[in-house]
Amino acid sequence: MEYYNYIKALHLIFVITWFAGLFYIPRLFVYHIEASQKEEPERSILVKQLKLMTKRLWFIITWPSAILASIFAFTLLFMIPEWLQQPWMHIKLGFVVLLYAYHIKCHLIFKQLQKDVVKWTSNQMRIWNEGSTLILFSVIFLVIVRDAINWIYGVVGIFLLAIILMLGIKLYKRIRAKNPEA
Repeated sequence: MEYYNYIKALHLIFVITWFAGLFYIPRLFVYHIEASQKEEPERSILVKQLKLMTKRLWFIITWPSAILASIFAFTLLFMIPEWLQQPWMHIKLGFVVLLYAYHIKCHLIFKQLQKDVVKWTSNQMRIWNEGSTLILFSVIFLVIVRDAINWIYGVVGIFLLAIILMLGIKLYKRIRAKNPEA
């Protein structure tokens, strides 16, 4: 247990960098999708640069952070196996599975865009970008509040957050329609 705080700190650091990558990669996907609709030579220049940026973000920051966050999480669970008996941990692990599903889907989108296959609109990708935000809010509140969480308020809160995020996306779309440079 003398190393618990060090392991916990490393876990949190890599969770933060993992989420940083998951927040930024869909934003780069948005830019890539929009760049693919531009005229030449602008399209080629932008797409080439965005492919490089996403590749570096994905393989130098996001994937390593996901793996290291998981290794330190397993280490914490090994150190304190009683957590596996607690309902909040079961739910948290469910969200971690959901987070990995989100991560893998981002990887598939990454591979498509690297091959110049564009299947999403920039607006769809903006909505997709909020998935990691919802997971982050859910996990943080779950871990901090644990057993005291009132599930009705928690579920309502997540839905309200999702509605607020969607309204923000719609508002931003209107602003961009009036001013493409916004």
